[in-house]
Amino acid sequence: MWIALIVLVAVLLSGIRIAQEYQRGVLFRLGRFAGLRGPGIYWIIPLGIDRAMTIDIRTRTVSAEQQETITRDSVTVKLNAVLWFRITDPGKAVIAVADAPAAVYQLALTSLRNLIGRHDLDELLQERGKINDLLRQNVAESTLAWGVQVERFEMKDVELPQAMQEVMAMQAQAIREKRARIIKAEAELEASRKLADAAQQMANNPVAVELRRMQMVTEVGAENNSTTVLMIPSDFVSMSKSFSDFLSHRVARDKHAS
Repeated sequence: MWIALIVLVAVLLSGIRIAQEYQRGVLFRLGRFAGLRGPGIYWIIPLGIDRAMTIDIRTRTVSAEQQETITRDSVTVKLNAVLWFRITDPGKAVIAVADAPAAVYQLALTSLRNLIGRHDLDELLQERGKINDLLRQNVAESTLAWGVQVERFEMKDVELPQAMQEVMAMQAQAIREKRARIIKAEAELEASRKLADAAQQMANNPVAVELRRMQMVTEVGAENNSTTVLMIPSDFVSMSKSFSDFLSHRVARDKHAS
């Protein structure tokens, strides 16, 4: 009697299971899905009638192995990517697919290679955020039927051939030189406009010319050098200009008379 009771208690206790907060128990009764159990303590019918599979529902991080693929413009690149996913429906993750993590990983690699083949190298380098979103959407649509949610799928590193790196470096250098020349030309244009405005103001005000000349003499004298400065009054300049205009008119009139 006591032996039978002890055996019965032992059999009943053998059906006790404990699932952690981040785990769920997928219960099968006589081979059929009977629901989820946990977290915490739960009991299954022993003697092979019930069978429970414990599934981890935490987010998993998987670093994809380096993939060598070809872009749409026929450039060979090597890619590294990282995948974040978690099981949201443990029942589907057990029933719909044999090994959910492995299936998601292989699907992610395939989607990565296919998507890179539909984009150019410039898009791959400049629009990485957009491509990461497309990667996640492509994988997430297929994994919903497996009870798996893909949270993020991003490219971590893009490795280019050495020849392509040299070409891109030359292109970047040419762009920088172009910008520098444009900035220099714009500065010279602005300076020429300012000088033209200053010359116009000085031409309308002879006193300003004299003040500028005296300022120049002061600057030259402050340098403590042996430069000889010859001052010419502005009247001489005006007179020479008038005399030159007179000679030009005289020569033109003589040519017309002849």
